[in-house]
Order: sequence, then C-alpha cells, then structure tokens
Amino acid sequence: MTTINTNSTTSIGSGGSGGGSTSQIASLNKQITQLQNKLKSLAMDNTLTTEQKSEQQQLIESQMQLIEAQIAQIEQQQAEKAQEQQSNNQAETAVTAKPGDGVNRPTASNALDVYI
Repeated sequence: MTTINTNSTTSIGSGGSGGGSTSQIASLNKQITQLQNKLKSLAMDNTLTTEQKSEQQQLIESQMQLIEAQIAQIEQQQAEKAQEQQSNNQAETAVTAKPGDGVNRPTASNALDVYI
C-alpha cells in the first residue's frame, strides 16, 4: 500500500505591511517555482499510481492558484496605494498657490493700485 504525502511547504498568509509587498511577491513567486518543480518531479515519479499522481497534481495546482490569487491581491493593494498617493499629490499641487511672477500674478513689489 502506498501512502500519499500531502505535506505542504508553502505558507500562505496576508501581510499587513505595504513596504514589504515587493519581497512578499518575490517570496510567493519562489513558492510557485518550488511547486512547479514538484509538479515536474511528480511526472517522473514511477512509485505512484496515475490516480495518486492526479490527486497530488490537483493539490499542487490548487496551491499555485491560491498563491497567484494572493499575488494579485498584493498587486491590487499596491495599485490602490499608488492611486491614492497620486490623487493626494494632485490635491496638494492644486491647493498650493503659485508664486507671483509680476505679470498676471503681481508680487508685493510689483502691484498696481487702482482707485476709482
């Protein structure tokens, strides 16, 4: 009787820090690569039956899909933060007054007093 080894070395968790999102994505991509290597070695494994190989293949592919979904979520959060930061920067530039250049926006020394 053959035992199916379903131990998983992948750790899936949600990170709360925005600064480490690039390293999180890199780590998740590394996990996907490891799972792809597992799939390749599974295809070469002659000790398992085709049914066992199929079950393990489905397990590995589902783990890969979960990791890919997590990467997509992190990238979505990055995009939202970038969008928010960009809108904040645009709001700040719209609020700040342009310095006077003396032509259309008079400076303190270049102002015209009109009395009627």
